Order: sequence, then C-alpha cells, then structure tokens
Amino acid sequence: MTQATEQPIRLIVPYAPGGPLDVTSRALAERVRDSLGTVIVENKPGAGGNIGVDAIAKAAPDGKTIGLAATATHGVNPWLYKKLPFDAAKDFAPITQMVRVPNVLVMNAERAKELNINSVADLVAYAKSHPGKLSYGSGGNGSSGHLAGEMFKQGLGFTAVHIPYRGANPAQLALLAREVDFNIDNLAAASANIKSGKLKALAVTTAAESPLLPGVPALSKSIPGFAIDTWWGLVAPAGTPADVIDKLNKAFTEALKDPETQKRFATLMAEPVPTTAKQFGDFMAAERAKYEPVVKASGASVD
Repeated sequence: MTQATEQPIRLIVPYAPGGPLDVTSRALAERVRDSLGTVIVENKPGAGGNIGVDAIAKAAPDGKTIGLAATATHGVNPWLYKKLPFDAAKDFAPITQMVRVPNVLVMNAERAKELNINSVADLVAYAKSHPGKLSYGSGGNGSSGHLAGEMFKQGLGFTAVHIPYRGANPAQLALLAREVDFNIDNLAAASANIKSGKLKALAVTTAAESPLLPGVPALSKSIPGFAIDTWWGLVAPAGTPADVIDKLNKAFTEALKDPETQKRFATLMAEPVPTTAKQFGDFMAAERAKYEPVVKASGASVD
C-alpha cells in the first residue's frame, strides 16, 4: 500500500475511548505503521456499537476505512435489535480476528465463603437446593454477561434471577456490594478484583482453561461444548478488493504475532488471535448462529 503514507487509514472503533477494544486498536495501529503508514483510530460509540459499525459498512470500499467487529456487533446485535441499518452478514469484508478475552464466572469472595461455595458444582448445588435465592448481574439485557448467564443456567438446570445494570462496570460494583451473587464478566474487567481477593473466580467460559488465569477450570468441564468469550477483529466495507484485504491481513497478522504486541495485550488480559480473512468470516458466521437461539430464548430485545 504505497499510498498509505499520503492517505491515512481510518480505523473505526465503535466504542468509547479507554476500553480494551480502543487500547488494543491503538497499540496495533502503531505496530503496522511501517507497512501501512499512518492508521488513525476514530471512536464512534453508541447504540451498542451499531453507530460505528454502520459507519464502517457505509464507507468507500477502498481500504482507507476499516474498523472493529465484536461479539456484540456481529454476534449478538443481529438478533437483539429488531432493526439494524446494516447487514452483519453481507455488508463487511473480514480482515482478521484480533483478540479474544476470556469471560469468567465470579462471586463476591465474602459471599462465596459464607455459602461455602468453592466451585461451579458448589454454586449449582446451592442454587438447586435454594431455588430462586441466587441472583446474577450483567451489563444489561442482551449483554454478553446476560446471555452467558442464561446459557449457564440452561446448561446445568438451575434458576437464578437476572438483574440488569446500565453497563458492565455498574454490574461489577453491584457484585462487590453484594447486591447480586455472581456475574459472568470479561477477564479484562474482573482481573484486578480477582487478584485483590475481592472476587472469587470459579470458572472461565472459554472452551479450555486460559493461560491468562491459570488454575481456574473451564466451564466446559461442567457443560460440554460451552464456549463464550469476548472477541473483536478487523473488517472493511463489503466490496473492498481482495488484494487490499490481503495486504491488510498480512500487515495486521504479522503485528499480532509480534512478541511485543503479545506482551502488551497480555497486560490487558487479551490473547491475540491472528487468522486468515476467510477464517474470521467463518468464525463470525458461527458466532451469529450460536447466539441466535440464546438471544431468542432470553427474551431480550431492543427496538
């Protein structure tokens, strides 16, 4: 891309500055400077990520505008929102998956000690012997924490009351204040309170144990096939030429494989996941298929 220096690439992040998606995008933008020239990160938050994603979809397909697709925008929102201004399956050209962050089942450590809960089995046993007594919080109806909680309950056949909050941070504060009994949160957000001992990690929700949280079992040991994590990756508008996608993929996957990038992302509890464009496209399709029945069963909907 010889013109990249003269025409900076715009990388749209559909969320507010300062979060893991924004921080990793900015770090990666610096890593590709030598191969692609200047990449300017532009935050376009709002409507669960849909505003920024719509801007990506409607940009010129020339490789000068790319952006982030995430669990919410390309896995959950197509089923959560009754109407979207874009088609998550048709309006984007995948470039590469960037990152995955494990979700983690956590309890308030003091509450867990009081109830003598030290494992998933303990939590489920308590819930079954005290039906309707446990509650869990999430960042809102249809959020990844809500849907993971529903899959957790369905998979092991117990009940717990869902309490939605206005975002993941208020939900975590509610857990720390013992307003709810457990949450399924992403590890990037929960790690500090796990390390401090305020939260007790019972399981990660990735398909296998995570090297980012050694010694904590995977929920798939209790529910075979259970796998929910927070992910994001790069997409371009549909119609972007294949040779442009190839160049973008090469630059970003090389940056993701760089040891310095991996060290930086590890501090954010994020695991780089470089893929081919096709692999990322297939992955997003599988995520949409996975979340469709979950969202519908949860009853969550946004007009």
